[in-house]
Amino acid sequence: MTEFTLTINGQKASATEEMTVFEAAATAGIYIPNLCAHPNLPPSGECGLCLVKIEGQSEYAISCTTKTARDMVVHTDTPELRQKQRSALEKILSEHPNACLTCWRKERCKPFDVCLRNVKVTERCVTCPKNGRCDLQKVADFLDIGELTIPYTYRNLPVNQDNPFFDLDYNLCIACGQCIRACHYLRGMETIDFIKLNGFRVAGPVKDNHKNSGCKFCGACIDVCPTGALMERPGKWLGLPRHSVITTCPYCGVGCQLSLEVNDGKIVRSVPVLENSVNQGQACVKGRFGIAEFVHHPERLTNPLIRKGGKLIDASWDETLALVAEALWNYQGDQFAFIASAKCTNEENYLAQKFTRTVMQTNNIDHCARL
Repeated sequence: MTEFTLTINGQKASATEEMTVFEAAATAGIYIPNLCAHPNLPPSGECGLCLVKIEGQSEYAISCTTKTARDMVVHTDTPELRQKQRSALEKILSEHPNACLTCWRKERCKPFDVCLRNVKVTERCVTCPKNGRCDLQKVADFLDIGELTIPYTYRNLPVNQDNPFFDLDYNLCIACGQCIRACHYLRGMETIDFIKLNGFRVAGPVKDNHKNSGCKFCGACIDVCPTGALMERPGKWLGLPRHSVITTCPYCGVGCQLSLEVNDGKIVRSVPVLENSVNQGQACVKGRFGIAEFVHHPERLTNPLIRKGGKLIDASWDETLALVAEALWNYQGDQFAFIASAKCTNEENYLAQKFTRTVMQTNNIDHCARL
């Protein structure tokens, strides 16, 4: 692809003909407010916030759907643009709880802080499950949103809890369409679409519930949601993680990279890593929702057990491995067979076949994926 330059806010930026103005600005380190753009999704222009002024054009352009051109001159921060962006955001906030976004004390609030600003306000930032990592907060701060000119209308819609893994709060949905595009373009499914509820346009299951819509509960919709409309239920109220750890999902041999978010030594959620060549920000239902539950399950075995006198008792790894090694000497050759696991990595399965053929001296090895 041919590379060329354009000018954004007086700064030279490199681009190709396939890039949008929004992407070129991001590459140059220039932030354009938005609520519907995602690096892995095709652009939609649904939120109407990423307006820019292109010299030579009479109308403002939506940057996430406008292709770059050689020698294009773009402005993203004129007073007129900022006013139009604030107006677009106000329209969104007219149907979204916004007390946390317009509060003069918002810079002091942290998750689980006690808010004493106004006892009449029930929809506070400290009671939002995505407080501190909400894109709406980021955009409102960037545009310096103060008192709104459009009155807020509470939708009073139910929270959808028709599945075991996540909640869909229609009162927090801004109809950005990211969840719909993630379901369609990233997962190849069409289980979510825009629907009407009590006259409000929101994103929801195409049928009466997620299961009947064909949802596989992969969590891709949650990962792209810019607000707290879609939240995983187990970690919904556990707040921001103290730290995170990158690891490989243990549920199969694909090698998906996951970020385990940890609070006080406990995994609160598992999120697929966006920038990697294996799963590219995607996971299955087991990797997305099954790890924290498994690791911290009260019935999980955390050490080996050896049967003595008809009872299973705790044992050390050295004692257990010595017992197994001694027993295996009696079953070498064709008396022995090994069933490998699809939940192991390719490297571990390679070692399994080498152990079977070299140590146990047999070719009796099979893999459960054949089933």
